[in-house]
Amino acid sequence: MNGLSRRNFGFLTAVAAGAATLAACGTSPTPAAPAGPPARPGHRMNPVKQIDAGELNVGYTEAGPADGQPVILLHGWPYDIHSYADASALLAQKGFRVIVPYLRGFGSTRFRSADTVRNGQQAAQAHDVLALMDALDIPQAVLGGYDWGGRTANNVAALWPQRCTGLVAVSGYITVNLATNLQPLSPEAELGWWYQYYFATPRGELGYREHTAEFNRLIWTKASPLWHFDDATYDLSAAAFDNPDHVDIVVHNYRWRLRLAPGEARFDADEARLAGKPPVTVPTITLGSDFDGPAKDGAGYRALYTGPYEHRVLDGIGHNVPQEAPEQFAAAVVDVSRMAGR
Repeated sequence: MNGLSRRNFGFLTAVAAGAATLAACGTSPTPAAPAGPPARPGHRMNPVKQIDAGELNVGYTEAGPADGQPVILLHGWPYDIHSYADASALLAQKGFRVIVPYLRGFGSTRFRSADTVRNGQQAAQAHDVLALMDALDIPQAVLGGYDWGGRTANNVAALWPQRCTGLVAVSGYITVNLATNLQPLSPEAELGWWYQYYFATPRGELGYREHTAEFNRLIWTKASPLWHFDDATYDLSAAAFDNPDHVDIVVHNYRWRLRLAPGEARFDADEARLAGKPPVTVPTITLGSDFDGPAKDGAGYRALYTGPYEHRVLDGIGHNVPQEAPEQFAAAVVDVSRMAGR
């Protein structure tokens, strides 16, 4: 099943069924989950640092020893670095050097030039990771992420495996294929992508610009119906949406996926490679949650991971996996590092 339909079915399952739990076949056991997703983080992020990296000045937090095994954790939309408040603390305690950057269009990350295209396409975000690693003098790192961050981590691992010692990918192989995205789904399946079609219109862009915080809170509740986060938790992340480029990046990302907005020619070669579904050869653990619906067992993308591999299922967990299940996410990072022989 392609990335569009798989994620859509997951979204609809979460909305319609709420607490529905689907059996997983042939998957590895995971650490026991707590009674439910935590309403608020148990740890605070370290102060945000800034560094010039490629075309961005990136805001990021860092935890753990400076000489620890580097781990870069990438957040999704509409979330931010606070998704990793607990997971990064757990990993730092185990001796990892954990770096959590704000993606382009979020938090304190800024474009260094007013002339740079506010481009949200997947290849641009993948290059952001390489630029950050170069700026921090990190030759290789374990990469982890969900949603936009999971896609980006997966794409870096697929295109530049020499920079990735291991991968933790929520929802698995969700690389965007533009040709596939032009194919319609069933009416019921299309319903889950209402926000993508909303963003395709001038009204949607204006609506998102005027009601960003309300809009994103709605997505949180629909994508994670069992996560009863409190107001303070949402407010921590909502501050990241005040970035002056946020709306432009989000709208371009979703319009680009439907070929309603162009990408940049300098990324054409990378996009062509990604369209061919290059296998991921680095050690990988994929995580499926209730958000993924019938695809949470990982069978649909298993063949695309050709290195050491495990798939784990998290029942009762929605879309923001690192924040809803920080112990299980951190355990996956630790275990994939071991699989890589680190």
